[in-house]
Amino acid sequence: MSSRVVASKARPVAAGKTGDHEGTALATISIVTGCYNEEDNVAELAARVRAVLESLPGYEYEHIFIDNASTDRTVAILREICAHDARVKVIVNTRNFGHVRSPYHGLLQARGDAVCCIAADLQDPPELIREFVAKWEEGYKVVVGVKNQSLENRSMFFVRGLYYRLINSLSEVPLIANFTGYGLYDRVVIDALREIDDPYPYFRGLVSDLGYEHIEIPYVQQRRQRGVTKNSFYTLYDLAMLGITNHSKVPLRLAMMAGFLLSVLALGVSLIYLVLKLMFWQTFDMGLAPLLIGIYFFGSVQLLFIGILGEYIGSIHTQVYHRPHVVEKERINFE
Repeated sequence: MSSRVVASKARPVAAGKTGDHEGTALATISIVTGCYNEEDNVAELAARVRAVLESLPGYEYEHIFIDNASTDRTVAILREICAHDARVKVIVNTRNFGHVRSPYHGLLQARGDAVCCIAADLQDPPELIREFVAKWEEGYKVVVGVKNQSLENRSMFFVRGLYYRLINSLSEVPLIANFTGYGLYDRVVIDALREIDDPYPYFRGLVSDLGYEHIEIPYVQQRRQRGVTKNSFYTLYDLAMLGITNHSKVPLRLAMMAGFLLSVLALGVSLIYLVLKLMFWQTFDMGLAPLLIGIYFFGSVQLLFIGILGEYIGSIHTQVYHRPHVVEKERINFE
């Protein structure tokens, strides 16, 4: 078991920090929240996180919001919160850098001995952080929240489940099903992520790829009560393709094998037609229907595999550019 396993549930020690608990050094928990146009939720989230962390004696904490250039009052509300609580910190981006890069950048800015990621929509209960910390104290480097049930649209939850099963069947590394990133990660995990320096990371896959022992905490994902989801079909598709291209070569191998099998099939069909034509020269007529079906079929297969190849090339293109995760416009309450 890890060195964080201590007797009588003693708190993990943060080097260089001292508190008022009989001279015991305090560990720091960092909470990281990505947000975009969440004016109806950020104040409640900050309050609930504060209540949870203040109920855990022996810990300091910071709550980092990284805002993707919101167009509503989200930043103004966060400024008001920061004015009354120095533990709340804000990073404001120059523009919307997307749902992948921005939260990941915020994660790398955290200074805590453990870092917890939580979305701003309140669908993931902040109260679960208590259980995350308890498991971290037991020595787990990665504690993840797994939504075994969801109050969202049932069809969407079903589709997500199919995606998780698909990507697990394709991935070279077993991924955690129904895991969206909500969880707590030890400092060594964050340092390992920083060394990877991926400009467009699939965070859920990286957590599994690093190989640290993890424990899953099941929970029921709540329905969004206020505001609208920022996930569109494109963003969900982008995340799905990112997971596949970053963690599997299977689609490329399937394309090659399918191409070989289809070429054999086409050769066999052409030989059959040739033999039939030679045997029944006057009466055998191939007709236009098989020809059109064959053209459309092989054309669609080619477009499908060209598209798969394009996804991988696009992923390489992103890596080659190696742009920063975000460009910051402003920081609030950072030292």
